Amino acid sequence: MIRFLLKGIINDKSRSILPVIVVSIGVALTVLMTCWLNGIMGDVIEMNAAFSTGHIKIMTRAYAKDAAQNPNDLALLNTGELVKQLRTDYPGTEWVERIKYTVLIDFPDKNGETRAQGPAFGWGIDLLSKGSKEKERFNIEKALVRGRIPAEQGEALISDDFAQKFNIRPGDEFTVFGTTMDGGMAFRNFTVAGTLRFGSGALDRGAVIMDIRDARLTFDMNDASGEVLGYFKSGYYNEEEASRIVNTFNAAYAGSEDEFAPVMFRLSDQEGMGEYITLIDNTSGIMVLIFVLAMSVVLWNAGLLGGLRRYNEFGVRLALGEEKKHIYTTLLYEGIIIGLLGSIAGTVTGLSISWYLQEHGLDFGSIMKNASLMMPSVFKARLSLTAYYIGFIPGVFSMVLGNALSGIGIYKRKTAQLFKELEV
Repeated sequence: MIRFLLKGIINDKSRSILPVIVVSIGVALTVLMTCWLNGIMGDVIEMNAAFSTGHIKIMTRAYAKDAAQNPNDLALLNTGELVKQLRTDYPGTEWVERIKYTVLIDFPDKNGETRAQGPAFGWGIDLLSKGSKEKERFNIEKALVRGRIPAEQGEALISDDFAQKFNIRPGDEFTVFGTTMDGGMAFRNFTVAGTLRFGSGALDRGAVIMDIRDARLTFDMNDASGEVLGYFKSGYYNEEEASRIVNTFNAAYAGSEDEFAPVMFRLSDQEGMGEYITLIDNTSGIMVLIFVLAMSVVLWNAGLLGGLRRYNEFGVRLALGEEKKHIYTTLLYEGIIIGLLGSIAGTVTGLSISWYLQEHGLDFGSIMKNASLMMPSVFKARLSLTAYYIGFIPGVFSMVLGNALSGIGIYKRKTAQLFKELEV
């Protein structure tokens, strides 16, 4: 019977093309919306992890209380030994040291006098070590607008918007003013190696990135780091694995009352990210559900209208002696077949568009310039396992439901009335 129905669907274009097209469009939109939401929400989390929170982070207890102020006078000491031990205890995680700072930058004129000054923030990261992934994590190569990546100590990167504001070019010198770890005055000269544009208004307003060795010399932080961050080698945040590592690490220091003892936090414990992750899960789930329901209504109507247009066909089949139950059953099977064909075509289309958006994305930089939240300006989709099957829910179910409701009229047809209709 399935083979017979397939022939009928293929040969009778009037009852197959429109329903398949409608189902395909609806399923494609459902798949695209799912991947789009996954991509946007996931990129925000990973961007914050790369620049700020890590997947897990270690600070001193005192530093953690005022982490937003970057209090380097409360930083971790002997971090070289700490990182060495962490790599032994947790080999599935990559550990990096960082120093965050807020400074004043002074740009001199040709006579050495102050030409311009401006506040800035930034990171001391491992830019020069062979094998370091910090450049990739900060996406420095792609973010580079002018100049080059620092090749030696004494060179730094600044945000391109900041550089244009003060008419700064690669090769120009500037002086960093700040405070040392011991509370003294810190100042050091740097050369602008290049300028960056991250695509986030929160970062592009005034960022300065230097090698961590330069940061330690500038702020007198020998073998010290404000933070030690851990990144899972899978590349994505795993709440369960993060909880396991955090609980194990913190248990070792649970009996200590030292305010400078290290304490570890998950990404979800930092900067409101836990609430954000919960919001992402709930919001994306609700939005996808609403979209699936909306598409189900559209596709249900398509199935219902398709069944009603065949009212006379059902009458002829009844007049020829076909049982009502058999007609109704074949109608449901047709709904399943059309739903599957449309769902397959729609899923392939939706996944193809999603893959393109995953690779290239859409640039919303023009409306993200003043964003205070650390968000990418290029929004990308992300393919997920859910995307491969979620389109079949509205595609098949709603089509079958529409045919089922429209087919109820088959049981209401009366033989006497049927012959009157056929005489006309």
